[in-house]
Amino acid sequence: MKRAAFSLIAALAVHDKQAQDERFLALLPIIRRHANDDRNFVRKAVNWALRQIGKRNGVLREAAIATAEAIRADGTRSGRWIASDALRELRGRG
Repeated sequence: MKRAAFSLIAALAVHDKQAQDERFLALLPIIRRHANDDRNFVRKAVNWALRQIGKRNGVLREAAIATAEAIRADGTRSGRWIASDALRELRGRG
């Protein structure tokens, strides 16, 4: 169920062009909270949601980068992977 939820977030970030930024800003704390899940497909879906939110516009990019940095600072194994991958893409190095 978690994987489906984060996949839906990612899909909305890509396809719901009318959605306001506040809708996605409210989801970033949820992404951070669940970034410690070590299950492979959940981890990938959380990462995908974070990256897609960050690619919508500059405001959301900065918020997603800040969230990724906070996830990395949390120090969990899956969180470090999520943050590293997201930061590489959102900062334009991947």
